[in-house]
Amino acid sequence: MKKIGPKGMKWLKIIHVFLVVLFFGGILSSLALNLHINFTKYDESYLGYKNLIVISNQIVRWGAVGTLLVGFTYGFFTNWGFFKHRWVGVKFVLYMIQTIVGIFVVDRLMVANMELLETQKEMALCNPIFIQNHEIRQYAVYFQVIVTIFIFIISFLKPWKKKKLTSKQS
Repeated sequence: MKKIGPKGMKWLKIIHVFLVVLFFGGILSSLALNLHINFTKYDESYLGYKNLIVISNQIVRWGAVGTLLVGFTYGFFTNWGFFKHRWVGVKFVLYMIQTIVGIFVVDRLMVANMELLETQKEMALCNPIFIQNHEIRQYAVYFQVIVTIFIFIISFLKPWKKKKLTSKQS
């Protein structure tokens, strides 16, 4: 398979950073919004959840899918590969776990709560399922933030890197 050259690698890195900023910025935005929704007021709760869905669909999702595609590009078309370096493999696995949590926990609970708000109106705010969904979703978003920060740390420190052997001088 043909590998990407140095100029292509620079552009790939630019695209990767941009998409990660979208992804992480969207997660942080939804976290901030989620923490400031007043769940004693239906209109504010409904609007808050509407905005969470917009952030998820228009920012987080584009960043997540784009980052995943860039990760595959790095894996297939560069010398980095997927598991040639342990730190790259760890990042890839963590990102996959994080994405699965985002799709199957965060998004599903958000959509379920939006449906409750639309069908039950004010009563949804007292519904134990709504409250539980919201709390679990909140913890899942905290998990995503922590994992993303850990991935950033791995990206910069590149731990588990093979150390070059230095010749001993006598």
